[in-house]
Amino acid sequence: MRVLAAMSGGVDSAVAAARAVEAGHDVVGVHLALSRMPGTLRTGSRGCCTIEDSRDAWRACDVLGIPYYVWDFSERFKEDVVQDFIDEYAAGRTPNPCMRCNERIKFAALLEKAIALGFDAVCTGHYAKVIQDADGNPELHRAADWAKDQSYVLGVLTHEQLKHSMFPLAETPSKAEVRAEAERRGLSVANKPDSHDICFIPDGDTAGWLAEKIDMTTGDIVDEAGTKVGEHPGANAFTVGQRRGLKLGTPAADGKPRFVLEIRPKENKVVVGPEALLAIDEIRGIKVSWAGLPIAEVATGAEFDCYAQVRAHGDPVPAKAFVERHVDDAGIAREGLVVTLVDPLRGVAPGQTIVLYQGTRVLGQATIDAARSRQRAEL
Repeated sequence: MRVLAAMSGGVDSAVAAARAVEAGHDVVGVHLALSRMPGTLRTGSRGCCTIEDSRDAWRACDVLGIPYYVWDFSERFKEDVVQDFIDEYAAGRTPNPCMRCNERIKFAALLEKAIALGFDAVCTGHYAKVIQDADGNPELHRAADWAKDQSYVLGVLTHEQLKHSMFPLAETPSKAEVRAEAERRGLSVANKPDSHDICFIPDGDTAGWLAEKIDMTTGDIVDEAGTKVGEHPGANAFTVGQRRGLKLGTPAADGKPRFVLEIRPKENKVVVGPEALLAIDEIRGIKVSWAGLPIAEVATGAEFDCYAQVRAHGDPVPAKAFVERHVDDAGIAREGLVVTLVDPLRGVAPGQTIVLYQGTRVLGQATIDAARSRQRAEL
């Protein structure tokens, strides 16, 4: 096949491209230039898609003997990922920019351009697996190495996108093996540190970065009963589950720490309370999508058993879910996801992504619109 290898500049994408070449595919490497910000040149490449990363990607392609290009997606990245991140925080939600980048850049804009240029598939260094069912339809599954599994951030991929996705690291038992293989192949990124920062916030100070983008207005911090217990410099600087930095003037009656339970941007209030009230029993999701063909229960609206995961490195928990359909005021049919957790999850925030699994298979995902605590509702 003609394969476009997305080269981030890290060891995973370099080895993935090497395996695609070794499998006999006609491979072309491409690095995505996603930011024109001067702060994205950082020693150690603790984020991704930096100037340093583009050079590492070029060196890897040179060793592999494949063509290398840099595609400028910075304007689309700014609009679809960075601005979305700002807008979500301004609305009091907690977004996942890496999820949006996979959805709108790496597997929408990139794949769309690749197919237009005649490529059959896009190859990346994600740890995930595509399996064909009995009818030849693609399914997204967890990687062999669950510790490095990245199927959560790929839960946004659609049936059509999975048909053109290639993940050569799917069966690799450990990251150590990937690094050892890179060393054997003479790739200079063999011992390069993993990226883990938000790439467009170079110093990792998310609150400080947001303060320059969102108008912050002082307001009240209230407890679960609505009593004022402090003041905040701007509700958008807080996240659900946060404990530090609250600077409350009124201590809790039991002397125990308080946590952020809810952010109310319209009222400019931050609600705090005991840790126990962070436990969420029900999640409602919007912007639902299915990774591959949806299971039969989706069409009928029947409840189904599954596992729910709300963080990239979080543990999946048993749950029951069903699809709820309605027609909005504009006459447009909408699909929502209702998930009841068997065991409550702590600190779930609107704006996060919930991904559903059955076994190792990714069923689909939704953006969390509401997270409800039975214990808090009974107060």
